[in-house]
Amino acid sequence: MAVGIVWDDRFLAHAAPRHVERPERLTAIRDALQHAGWWDRLTPIAARPADDADLLRVHAQAHVDRVRATAAASGVVWFDADTYACPASAEAALLAAGGVCAAVDAVLAGEASAAFCAVRPPGHHACRNRAMGFCLFNNVAVAARRLLDVHGLGRVLILDWDVHHGNGTQEAFYTEPRVLYVSTHQWPHYPGTGLEDETGEGEAVGLTVNYPLPSRAGNAEFLDAIDDGLARAAAFAPEFVLISAGFDGHRDDPLSGLRLSESAFAEATRRACTLARETAGGRVVSTLEGGYDADALGRSVVAHVAALAEVSGTVSAS
Repeated sequence: MAVGIVWDDRFLAHAAPRHVERPERLTAIRDALQHAGWWDRLTPIAARPADDADLLRVHAQAHVDRVRATAAASGVVWFDADTYACPASAEAALLAAGGVCAAVDAVLAGEASAAFCAVRPPGHHACRNRAMGFCLFNNVAVAARRLLDVHGLGRVLILDWDVHHGNGTQEAFYTEPRVLYVSTHQWPHYPGTGLEDETGEGEAVGLTVNYPLPSRAGNAEFLDAIDDGLARAAAFAPEFVLISAGFDGHRDDPLSGLRLSESAFAEATRRACTLARETAGGRVVSTLEGGYDADALGRSVVAHVAALAEVSGTVSAS
């Protein structure tokens, strides 16, 4: 089985003038994968719109309705100073959340060894009743809930290595004992959450694990945090590994104070996939979060996809 990819041209229609979260992010990924010879070696997984049954496990009906309503707007709608929707955005957001759900379904069905979801808008800042941080629906949280409540899994790991803390994902599972949420991120930085003492509540105490990294932290500090988080995850023994793959911690990214390289993302991917082989039958789905320098993003995704393929044993990384 090859690594799967979720891609849809309709993701490109989500756009606002001069916004850093722009369609060129995805075209840079596609071009880099094509140039590196990966594009035709990946198994396409068709994105489908998320339905209300999937969305409402994470989001309030009022929030879903607000996002859907932007399809009838005459121009760009702003949820806050950073987060927009144009008339095409609701369809793109539904496809992004539904695309990650389609990827976990495909991996569970054995149709792909692992999968990367090249989707936008991103998701990990979206809260139950709020769009924020460029995010409309929380794509990874919607997929995790599907794994728990539709497929009946008992333990899911979400590993988030975006430069920004995934406050929406943390919120969604802060009291959920079936999800281990591990995040590495820059601190202090947007959105102001993700301190070490944020560890979960109730039956889920200890199942939120945050690694706030100082500005200018590099590959060594990042991978030390990844190793510690994965050691905790090994004790949790997840049955599925989801990765919120933000590449905006790259040293060339305009929104980052971290100093990571694409080799660090590749190594973090290998280590996460190794854990997945040990506890989860190798089942890994990653979904795009941040990454705003086109060249660095393309290189980072190529390294990430190559590592997914290498550890899943489908093709050589050479």
